[in-house]
Amino acid sequence: MHAVVTVSGTDRRGVIARVSGFLAEHGINIEDVSQTILGDRFAMIMMVNTEGSTDPFDMLSGGLAALGGEIGMDIRIQHADLFDAMHNV
Repeated sequence: MHAVVTVSGTDRRGVIARVSGFLAEHGINIEDVSQTILGDRFAMIMMVNTEGSTDPFDMLSGGLAALGGEIGMDIRIQHADLFDAMHNV
């Protein structure tokens, strides 16, 4: 299954490493990534494949949200179909 991970917040060192490390630890493959920094704001969007993960989607969502709290970022994961539908309205 494909999902979209979004990360946003004030730029700081180690954000990409922490997020990609979490995904790798949970068997999630990053298939595409785009990131930008606008002033002191960081934004990243990743297309990921969760087929290698045995964790329930809600656990992944909660874990990423908790990681976001630790590093001062807003991190969300959504099923790709839901993400696409929300942005095509």
